[in-house]
Amino acid sequence: MAKVILKKKIDATTSTLSDVKSYARKVWLAGLGAYAKVGQEGADYFQELVKAGQVVEKKGKKVVTEKLEAANAEIDEAKSEVSTFKGKVELQLDKVEKAFDTRVASALNRIGIPSKHDVETLSAKLDELTALLERVARKS
Repeated sequence: MAKVILKKKIDATTSTLSDVKSYARKVWLAGLGAYAKVGQEGADYFQELVKAGQVVEKKGKKVVTEKLEAANAEIDEAKSEVSTFKGKVELQLDKVEKAFDTRVASALNRIGIPSKHDVETLSAKLDELTALLERVARKS
């Protein structure tokens, strides 16, 4: 009877050891399978990420280009407005300068100071008289 009990214990131990070996082998194979699957799916996933990145980059470039064109259009519009405003300011400055010149000339005339035009006219008359005197002097 002791032999039978001992044989049952040995058979049970061998069976358990066999089950553990079988289970360990399955775990090992599962690990290898997971590694192989991740390797293949990882490469596929990487390619998907690259494609997604290209799409995002293309959209980003498009948005940046649109924003840049809009900003350039606004700058051109602002330049145009500044140009128009500059022309108006220059026109107003010209009017102010002319009004100032007229007033200064009028004030100088009132106090007896001749204008540039008066001096030029007088200078031209002096040139004529000088030329006439020189002709008369030559004839004598």
